[in-house]
Amino acid sequence: MMLTDQGHQVHHYASDVTTSFPVNGKFTEKQRSIYNIVLKCNRAVFDALKPGVNWKEMHLLSERIMLEGLKELGLVEGDVQEMLDGRLGFIFQPHGLGHLIGLDVHDAGGYMKGVCETPERDQRPGLKNVRTARDMKTGMCMTIEPGLYFRDFLLDGELTKEQLDVSLKYINREKIREYQQEVCGVRIEDVIAITDIGAELLSFGVPRTPEEIEACMRGDDWTKINNGKI
Repeated sequence: MMLTDQGHQVHHYASDVTTSFPVNGKFTEKQRSIYNIVLKCNRAVFDALKPGVNWKEMHLLSERIMLEGLKELGLVEGDVQEMLDGRLGFIFQPHGLGHLIGLDVHDAGGYMKGVCETPERDQRPGLKNVRTARDMKTGMCMTIEPGLYFRDFLLDGELTKEQLDVSLKYINREKIREYQQEVCGVRIEDVIAITDIGAELLSFGVPRTPEEIEACMRGDDWTKINNGKI
């Protein structure tokens, strides 16, 4: 799998788009399964975004969908709510869900006092890496970039207790090793703008589903697949 994180600039406004795809143009079953979990996270957040929605809650939504998907594959076992409360999501996605974007790729204003409803960062694993805890407002531009990675030093609990206090009892390490042979990580990043009633996709024109990606890499017209819907 290849992951590319691309920062573009148009008329002094920044963009930030990440794609993940199989280098040979064809997903294996395991690659497709992990990719589809991340895509489901991305789409769920996009569908849920609207004015008044809190960004940290979107991060937690993404984590829940990711852990549910991993459980269906047998890579984790146990109660998903316990995993969320125990911050297991950090093991698979150590970074935040996304960030403000505008004149800078990582734009300012994430925790400004008087602007952010909760200006102090949540210091729990993973949540302290969420770049804002603001409620969404019309006109705000954000990236949505859920990721799912199999990093040995996290999966094996090599961080100190001061750095990480997460139980690894939920992890099926042997099953994960099978997947690591074919996919180490996937991230899907889009740029959106909050509208009065929801969100608008700004990074359109990018193949996203496995079928679109495979068609694109064959040189076919991928835009005809899924009728161009995101």
